[in-house]
Formats: sequence, structure tokens, C-alpha cells
Amino acid sequence: MVAVTARTDRDLLLPDRVRPVGADRFVDVRGGAPAQAGTFAFDRSDSDEIVTGWHHHDMHQVEYALRGTVEVETRTAHYLLPPQQAVWIPAGLEHCTTIRRVSTVSVFFAPELVPDAGDRARVLAAAPVVREMIVHAMRWPVWRTDPDPRADTFFLALAGLVSDWLDHETPLRLPTSSDPLIAAAMAYTREHLDDVTVVDVARAVGVSDRTLRRAFASTTGMSWRRYLLEARLLRAMALLSGVSPSPTVLDVATEVGFESVSAFTRAFRAFVGEPPTAYRRRVTG
Repeated sequence: MVAVTARTDRDLLLPDRVRPVGADRFVDVRGGAPAQAGTFAFDRSDSDEIVTGWHHHDMHQVEYALRGTVEVETRTAHYLLPPQQAVWIPAGLEHCTTIRRVSTVSVFFAPELVPDAGDRARVLAAAPVVREMIVHAMRWPVWRTDPDPRADTFFLALAGLVSDWLDHETPLRLPTSSDPLIAAAMAYTREHLDDVTVVDVARAVGVSDRTLRRAFASTTGMSWRRYLLEARLLRAMALLSGVSPSPTVLDVATEVGFESVSAFTRAFRAFVGEPPTAYRRRVTG
């Protein structure tokens, strides 16, 4: 099951220089080192869910998932990062990351290397050349202290590719809300994807279903039913890209609330661009 809101802080067991340090706290990913760019590789493919807590840092981050799924929540949206995708987190953006059985590589850039980065996170489809460059960059950690002209040249080239890459966002995100009513409705919806109805949600948050529909659309810009559909499909993507033993497509369809495999497959293809079986082969192969 994919939780879409991080609720607890846990020690990531990372070196002190890169360990998140709590809610709304600054993380010095370089640990005082002078590098303008570098990487951090993280492998917890054998662990359960880990939550970083809310934090920010002074470098742009591109996190690429080799295996497993990552979820990034900001104050305005919640992003799903399946395997072979990357999430862009600009410098200074407060975020909370939820990690489930993953192997990832993060590339950090000083802000001047990617000057037109924007101020929001986004999920990006990783082109083969970018994937290979990210993996190659693992030889140069972000906390290195020795100068290396080869590394400087390499990261400058990668930063240029990333600048162009930011225009190719994938819609793997859900809205969030600071409105307590809408936030509660979203949480209840995500926690009951298999059989939830708008009447159930309205009863849970103490309003009529008509009031909930209107408030939800006004606050988020999308209908509650569309939110439910996208939450179900994002959960399905995470389940299909998980480590073995993988659930069947029928199991996934049932868990996220579809009445039939055919209905699930149609919705999944429309949202992702390929059927569930092809998606699983691609991201787990």
C-alpha cells in the first residue's frame, strides 16, 4: 500500500553530512565541501518505508530511481517517482521524501549551474543518455574535497541537459491542500481506494457530498472523482514497479478499486500511455 502523506521521521542511516535533520530544517548536502555538483547514491532496497521529514537544501537535486519507488511531497503537490524516472527538487524547496525499498542516485547542482530551475518539483522521464550520465556520475560524490577538472566539465554538461529536460514533465502528481476539510478528504480517499465513495468521504469529514464536491473542485481545480482516479492509478504504478514478489495485474486492479481488469487496463493505458503489463516489464526489467 502506498501512503501519500509522510507522517513520521525516521533515521535514514546516511552520513551526518547528508542526513535530513527534521521538520523544515536545512540540510547541508556538501558538508562544507566546495564542489559545485556531485552525487549521492542510496540503496535501501531491502528496507521498509523510510520518511525523511520536512527539509530543504541549498542545491538543486535530481533524484533518479534505479529500483523501487520514491514519493516526494511539497506544500502544494505530491509526486510519485517510479523506476527509471527522476524527480527535480529546486534549491530551497521544502519537501518530505518517502522511500520504499529503493536504490536511487541523486545529483546535486549549485543553483548557478541550472539558473532557470523554477520553484517547484516535477517528475521527469529520464532519457537513456541522461540515465547513463547519472549512473556514471556516481564516481564523484557531492562531499568530495579534492578538485577534479573532469568532474567539473562532466557536471556542467549534465546541467545543460537537465536545463532542457525540465521542459518534459510527466503528470505523476496529486494536488495537496492547506484547507483542513479538503486535506482530510484527500487523506480519507487515499486510505480507502479499494471501495471509497464520495458519500463515504463526505460522512467522514462531516459535510454533505454536494458541499464536498463543490469545495474540492474550487480548492484543487479538479473534481473529487478525478482525484480518486489519479490516486488509484498512481498507487497502481507503485505496486506494479515494486520488488518481487510482484502482485498480478488482477491483484493490483482489485487493491486500487477497479471492478475489472479490462476497466483498469483502459484507465491505466490512457493515463500512462501503455498497458500495465508493458509498464511493469519496462520499469522492472
